[in-house]
Amino acid sequence: MSVPEQYSLNLPGIERETLDVDVLLIGAGAANLACAIHLQRQLAARGITDKSILVLEKAGEIGDHTLSGAVMNPRGISELFPDWRERGCPIESDVRWDAVEILYSKDGSKRLKGPLVPPQFQNHGNVIVSMNQVVRWLKEQAEAVGVQVYPGFAAAEILFEQKDGVERVAGVVTRDSGIDKHGQQKHSFQPGMNVRAAVTVFGEGTRGHLAKHLIRRHGLDAGRNPQMYGTGIKEIWEIPAERGAEWLGGVLHTAGHPLSLNGYGGSWIYGLKDNRLSLGFVIGLDHPDAKLDPHALFVQWKQHPAIARILEGGKVLAYGAKTVPEGGYWCMPRLYGESYCLVGDTAGFLNASTLKGVHLAIKSGLLAAEAIAEALHFGDTGAARLKRYEELFSASWAKDELYGVRNFRQSFEGGLLGGMLDVPFQQLTGGRGLVERRKNHKDHETMHPVHLSRLEKPAFDDKGSMDKLTDVYHSGTTHEEDQPAHLLVKDPSICIERCTREFGNPCQHFCPAAVYEWREGGTAKGPVINFSNCVHCKTCDIADPYENIEWVVPEGGGGPKYVNL
Repeated sequence: MSVPEQYSLNLPGIERETLDVDVLLIGAGAANLACAIHLQRQLAARGITDKSILVLEKAGEIGDHTLSGAVMNPRGISELFPDWRERGCPIESDVRWDAVEILYSKDGSKRLKGPLVPPQFQNHGNVIVSMNQVVRWLKEQAEAVGVQVYPGFAAAEILFEQKDGVERVAGVVTRDSGIDKHGQQKHSFQPGMNVRAAVTVFGEGTRGHLAKHLIRRHGLDAGRNPQMYGTGIKEIWEIPAERGAEWLGGVLHTAGHPLSLNGYGGSWIYGLKDNRLSLGFVIGLDHPDAKLDPHALFVQWKQHPAIARILEGGKVLAYGAKTVPEGGYWCMPRLYGESYCLVGDTAGFLNASTLKGVHLAIKSGLLAAEAIAEALHFGDTGAARLKRYEELFSASWAKDELYGVRNFRQSFEGGLLGGMLDVPFQQLTGGRGLVERRKNHKDHETMHPVHLSRLEKPAFDDKGSMDKLTDVYHSGTTHEEDQPAHLLVKDPSICIERCTREFGNPCQHFCPAAVYEWREGGTAKGPVINFSNCVHCKTCDIADPYENIEWVVPEGGGGPKYVNL
C-alpha cells in the first residue's frame, strides 16, 4: 500500500504549485536547525550568498512535537555557538547533583551517590533543558541568518527523478489538506505543494515517515543491524516549593522495578525551575511480552514508594511520549545518498548508555552542513560528493563516542542479565565486550505468544496514576477528525484471524495514547482506530508483530502541543 494512494497525491486533475529551493530540510529539530544555521555560515565563508535554505516542520508551531528528557551535554551546542549562554539559549539549570536509585522490589530501594554513581550517569558539566524551548530558540537563530522555517507543512511523499541513469531525491510533496475521512475533497481543500531542492536533509526524528521508506528503497541499511527502539513516557510535575528547591538541578536515574530481568529500560527525574520535575520511563521495544504497555510500566514506577514520596503533594502539568533509536553505531544507516542526507534521530545519533542524543544530533547537523556546502560549491550534489558527510563523521568525536559503546544496547537484547555481564567487559575493551560485533533482531521479531504474557495493569486514579486518556489530555493533542486516519492497518484480516490468537492484539497495550481499541467481543473490521489521540510517537509502526501498521503524516499542524516538555 503506497503512501501517495492514501493522500491522493497522484490523483489526476490536481495542480500543484512548485517551490524551488537549494536546500530543503524536513523536520525542525535540533539536528536540522543546527544544520541550516551552520550551512548558511559555511556558504557565506565561501562567498556563496545566493542559495536558499528552507526547513519544513509538520507541527503547527516549532517545538510542538519536540520531546526529550533532557540532560544535554553542551559539546554540540558549544560547537554551533561558543557563546550559547550569552546568546540566551534556554536552560533550566546546570546539573547540581546526580544519583542512581535501584528499585529492587515493589517497596525497597537503594540510592547510589557520589563515586558510586556509574560513569555513564555522572553528569557534571551538563545542563538540564526543555528541548521544546531549545528548538524554538534555534529557530530564531536560524531565521536571523536568513534560513526560512515553515511550520504546519507535513512532508507526505518524496519526489524522485532519474539523472544520468541514477535515481536521486528531488524534494518532497507536502500533505494535501481538506480531504474528508472518506477521501473526498472538502470546500477547504488545499493541494499539497511540490518542493524541489538540490539537496534534501531528512531530520524527521525517530522512525522518520519518509526516511524509513528511503532507507529500504536505496538499501541504506545494507550490512547494518536493524535499528532497536525504546518508547519513552514523560510527564512534567509541579511539586511543593520546599521540595522543588532541593530538586533544582538534580538528576536521578532509576533501574529495577517494575521491570523483570526480561526487559531493558529505566527512568529519570530531573529538577527544573519553578518547582517542576521532568520525569519519565523508557522501555526497550524488544521486550518479549505481548502485553508490553510502556504507559502502564510508567504508572507502576510512579507508584513505587521511593518515587511516590518525591511526587507527594504535586500535580501533573504535561504529558508526552516518543520513541528513541537505541541501537547505536551498528544500527546506523548510510548517512547520505543521491542529493540527500540523514541526520539526528533519523540516522540513529543517540548514545543509549548515557541516555543522551542532543549533542550528537547537533553534531550530525554540523557535519552534514559542511558536506552540503562543499557539494553546492562544486555544483555537484550526488552521492559521491555527499559521501564527504560520512567521512567527516568517521573522523569526528561523535563517531568515537558511538563506537565506544557500539555493543551496549545489543548486549541487553535477551534481557538484563546478559547486558550486566557484558557491559563491564565493554568498558575494559573500548566498547567491544565479549563479542566483536553483536547482532540483534528487529524489535517486533522478539515478541512471544500472548499465552506467555506476565505483565499486569496497574490501578489508576485521577491524581498521580492517570490512565492513558487522561494523560493524552495533558499532551494538548488535537487533529482534524474529518480526515483519513494517518494510522494505516494494511491488512485487517491479519489482526482478526492471526493476531488475536497469536499475540492478543498488542496494539491495544503498547500504544501510549489509547489509539487502538478492541471492544468487547471484537469487531469484524479489526481495531477501532482513535487516530485523534495520536501523539506521533511511532511505537505502533515499530512494535506491531506483523509490520501491519503504517504511520504516515496527518494534515500539517495536527498532533501534540508540547509546552516545556
